[in-house]
Amino acid sequence: MTNAVHAGREDLTALGVHVAGIDQSTTYPVTGVTQGGDSYEQMATGGRPRPGDSYVYQRLWNPNVDRFERGLATMEGAEEAVAFSTGMAAISAVLLACVAAGKPHIVGVRPLYGGTDHLLATGLLGTRVTFTTPDAVADAIEADTGLVLIESPGNPTIDLIDIADVARQAGDVPVAVDNTFATPVLQQPLALGAAISLHSATKYIGGHGDLLGGVVATSTEWATRLRQVRAITGGLLAPTSAYHLHRGLQTLPVRVLQQQANARPVAAFLAEHDLVEWVRYPGLPGGDPDGIAARQMAGPGAMLAFAVKGGFDAAAAVAEHVRLVVNAVSLGGVDTLIQHPAALTHRPVASEAKPGEDVLRLSIGLENPDDVIADLRQALEAARDLSPEPAREEPNLRVAVRA
Repeated sequence: MTNAVHAGREDLTALGVHVAGIDQSTTYPVTGVTQGGDSYEQMATGGRPRPGDSYVYQRLWNPNVDRFERGLATMEGAEEAVAFSTGMAAISAVLLACVAAGKPHIVGVRPLYGGTDHLLATGLLGTRVTFTTPDAVADAIEADTGLVLIESPGNPTIDLIDIADVARQAGDVPVAVDNTFATPVLQQPLALGAAISLHSATKYIGGHGDLLGGVVATSTEWATRLRQVRAITGGLLAPTSAYHLHRGLQTLPVRVLQQQANARPVAAFLAEHDLVEWVRYPGLPGGDPDGIAARQMAGPGAMLAFAVKGGFDAAAAVAEHVRLVVNAVSLGGVDTLIQHPAALTHRPVASEAKPGEDVLRLSIGLENPDDVIADLRQALEAARDLSPEPAREEPNLRVAVRA
């Protein structure tokens, strides 16, 4: 909690301010041609600005971005962090760095965010991918494998992957973990053996649904490579967004822990409802069958998935009949969101890896959970006519162990 409040702000007292300003400059004066050229080369090749360097141009550096990066790196226990304009810009930079190093083969473990899965499947950035299961990572690695990419909890079905075991299987091949769902409040992948922890900062870190951003926490060596990609491709985070993301870190623990507390009763309600086929949430009894969340997370988080009896039509009806909950993509904000992954975020994913047509994903917000439950209850009732007659049975907290 203390790091969230203070990291990246260590110099404010010496500056005589309590809150850092926003540096909107797109260009910066240079004191001389040689000095300016040296500064440009330093940052364009992935280095950090040295004392006396000009920032030259915002695409290369920005003080607000630097503050956010230092704050996030501290929370992740990383040497450095590199921020980007979006989460997809962040993962793209990681993949491009692998290609540039002559290691274009990527091992991917599904489920992954639909945009990431689609990017890997298309090979658009010059990568080629082998999709595999968590227990077969070692067998999928080839001589030119540059990265093993996993997501835990996974999007959208909250699959849990043992990060330490994947890192053990990967050996010298770096492991990247999409840590968006857990945030550094609940999970720190680098401490478990991963080389990279990446986030769509748009989600929990921003937390209010009003900005875009991505960030990678990693080693100095990787950070240098990623800054070079960022400088060349122009993916730098905007200074105003960096300011708000840095501010978002201060309340991140409070928000995440309250959202997690709100998610527990919502998940329990859904698990007992006769129109719900299954619920995937690590905080339910039986929801963490292999003890993965207990080993590597400080809590189950605030994301959950559930399947509605009656297939696509019933699931769509639930999503379309909510009144308080918002039917929209994205997650991690202060309000509760529901979405149909197969139709939206995971629409471009190959059929064998696409979530079921009956599956909905919930991102629990800061509302009173009783209000969220009441809204979901009436939405499920609206879908009742589209669902098969439920079998007579006692409530048994139906939890999906495997999707």
